[in-house]
Amino acid sequence: MDKKVPWGQWLPEFVLLAAMWGSSFLFMREGVHAFGPFATAWVRVTIAALTLMPILMWRDQTHAMLHRWRPILLMGLLSSGIPAACYSFALLFISTGLSSILNSTTPLFGALIAWWWLGDKLNAWRVIGLGLGFAGVVLLTFNGAGGAVALSYSDEELAIAACLLATLCYGIAGSFIKKYLFDVPVMVTTTGSFFGASMTLLLPAIWFWPSEPPPLHAWLSLLVLGVFCTALAYVIYFRLMTRNGPATAMTVTYLIPVFANCIGVIWLDEIVTPWMLGCGVLIVFGTALASGLMSLSKVKHE
Repeated sequence: MDKKVPWGQWLPEFVLLAAMWGSSFLFMREGVHAFGPFATAWVRVTIAALTLMPILMWRDQTHAMLHRWRPILLMGLLSSGIPAACYSFALLFISTGLSSILNSTTPLFGALIAWWWLGDKLNAWRVIGLGLGFAGVVLLTFNGAGGAVALSYSDEELAIAACLLATLCYGIAGSFIKKYLFDVPVMVTTTGSFFGASMTLLLPAIWFWPSEPPPLHAWLSLLVLGVFCTALAYVIYFRLMTRNGPATAMTVTYLIPVFANCIGVIWLDEIVTPWMLGCGVLIVFGTALASGLMSLSKVKHE
């Protein structure tokens, strides 16, 4: 059960985290057009790893990372490497708002993987939530989204698939931690996963490194993305988990599309259609049910 902490003590950090992760799609988009998907992902996770490493050293936890380097390396591929590359690729073809809506399916895949792999129980409401969430994804994918960049439908569809692959990896990573890294401090897992992602993305980043030197604004975008929207955002996220419990911290996923869509409309002139909003609400509602954060039977009896 989540700890009862006065909302005034955690709400500012909660909103700040949603804003940081919501703005990350903008900075990814600014970087990927200059760097390309693999280089963007590599620069992002490398900056995040270098930012967190001094904290790990200050806590004298580097030995724990080296001791469990094999599962942490795989964890980095699942939780950082593949998702960072997938989202960077997707933002070449679809809007930041659409990407953020698809990102909200992370707890949906997390619940499904935990049921299949770890044997977590799924009651009737959670099963209904899975159905509603995936229905929202199908409707969003096969009926088009007005916020997408005007390229061929096949490119848009492939970009949506890349976002869903990223959230699937997040879901697998969550169960992987519970099964193999449950006894490792979260800062060790986080920092190690960024280093692992950096190592796995190094060769693709070198191979696909842009022939033209990226402009200064692209470097600055990735610097902000790596330091604030990735490294420091995870520090805040784990603070919320420690103080409020994982259920409360996880609800930040539902606020991220609000910031991402607002930023996309204001700075990138993106379009948010009623269809996108409706599918987004369906996805978020289904995910809330599937992840156990909301139970209509409880609401009914309160």
